[in-house]
Amino acid sequence: MFFILSKILLFTISPFTWLLVALYFAFFSRKSIRAKRAKYLAIFIALFFSNTFIFKEVCRQWEVFGTPPSAVKHYDVAVVLTGMAEYNNDLKVLSARRGIDRIWQTISLYKSGKIDRILITGDHGYLIDKGLHEASQLKEILVHWGIPEHVIMTETKSKNTYENAVESKKILDRMFPNSHSILLVTSGKHMRRARACFEKAGVVCDTYSTDLYTGPKRSYTFDEFLIPDVSTMTEWHGLLKEMLGYIAYDVTGKI
Repeated sequence: MFFILSKILLFTISPFTWLLVALYFAFFSRKSIRAKRAKYLAIFIALFFSNTFIFKEVCRQWEVFGTPPSAVKHYDVAVVLTGMAEYNNDLKVLSARRGIDRIWQTISLYKSGKIDRILITGDHGYLIDKGLHEASQLKEILVHWGIPEHVIMTETKSKNTYENAVESKKILDRMFPNSHSILLVTSGKHMRRARACFEKAGVVCDTYSTDLYTGPKRSYTFDEFLIPDVSTMTEWHGLLKEMLGYIAYDVTGKI
């Protein structure tokens, strides 16, 4: 029920949805004062949530910053969270999204001798089956690329971050009954919630953030200050999802 409800309510935390609601009242409200306020609100939403500088400043406060690969020690296993691909049912292939950096960086760490095994956790996060079975499909690709099959483990039951942690814990305890070192790999803006879930599940791990938007040092270009970017509004949706998801997990005792 929690999974279904969270998916249904996702559209309500999108700035684009807020913009549409404000525009509706601006054009169709019968009260002139309400229409005027809605117009100003629509302008504010459009300008505020399309400003890259503002987005990155907020994101800097939320993201778990990355670690240089040279500073990564040796680990028995890297646990990689899915949510980085879609499935093209016409071509029957995975289609990479920004989050694919998670597996990209993991492959690099494996090739550098930093990790011995890879555990990919998560099937798909949709309410209906869209052909995506990410963990098993990613494993097929990695084996095709030459990574030995025994190196890659998959967890294919989970559909959200909380389940990622719970189901991964079972596999880790079974595969590594004695002491083991774990590196948790996921996106920087997702790492805060993921780390909390794994700690709650009793998994002791270090973190390795990927596909980062920010870093410890501020670095902005002129256009990020002044030129609206419609794609930034989409990025806000993902960031707000993580923030509210963290709160929801906290309230429901999942972290």
